[in-house]
Amino acid sequence: MASNKTVVLITGANSGIGYETVLALSEASAEFHIFLGSRSIEKGQKALENLQLAHGGSLKGSISVLQIDVTNQDSIQAAKEQINTQFEKLDVLINNAGVIVYQQVDKLTALRQAFETNVFGQMIVTETLEPLLKKAIKPYIIYVSSEQGSITKRLDPNFEHRAIRGESYRMSKAALNMLVACHRYNYAEWGCRVLAFNPAWCVTNLTGEQGREMRLKGGARNPREPAAALVDIVLGRRDGDIEMNGMVDVDGGVLPW
Repeated sequence: MASNKTVVLITGANSGIGYETVLALSEASAEFHIFLGSRSIEKGQKALENLQLAHGGSLKGSISVLQIDVTNQDSIQAAKEQINTQFEKLDVLINNAGVIVYQQVDKLTALRQAFETNVFGQMIVTETLEPLLKKAIKPYIIYVSSEQGSITKRLDPNFEHRAIRGESYRMSKAALNMLVACHRYNYAEWGCRVLAFNPAWCVTNLTGEQGREMRLKGGARNPREPAAALVDIVLGRRDGDIEMNGMVDVDGGVLPW
């Protein structure tokens, strides 16, 4: 059925930045309906239950769980059909799902796994949902990228994270940034705002519980900070940054490609 709600899909939203963005958007306005995208329906339902238990009194916007595996075409198509059946449109797509693959596998496998989720999946999700985004009055496509994918920063001797290796992750995010540039160019004719977003170094579950502890001890920022910035983007408060050439940064302004 058609709806006046602003319909938002966030992939990889059962934890980390995605989870906090679901919360922040729901707290921001009753005008939102947020699809909490999760590869596992069970983990998605558990995340929603946790949100309702911990923040039930502050939730204004409605939330529902949507099973979506960005590496599975059938899952993506089913997600599209569910959104279309319920709302007939999609106002905001936040491509948040991502992976970091460490060397428990060989380098070639790590590279392929990183690109499968961080690049190929993002492209297929967006292009599958394109017809629903075209029905929105002011559509946004937000790709959660990383300054680790900035070629300019990789070669900057003053970049604080220059010593970090992570070639497969860096390469996949650099490729994602090119995808953003292509979609930004291709979709401009129908008024879609397309951007890459840098959340900075956050406490997430990307690298498992051990990695989470490392991030906490290392001073990584709370994922609520990028979630708040994403709300500002969705509400149109960062449109000036989107028009600039570069990644929209969590702390304001843009970073170089």
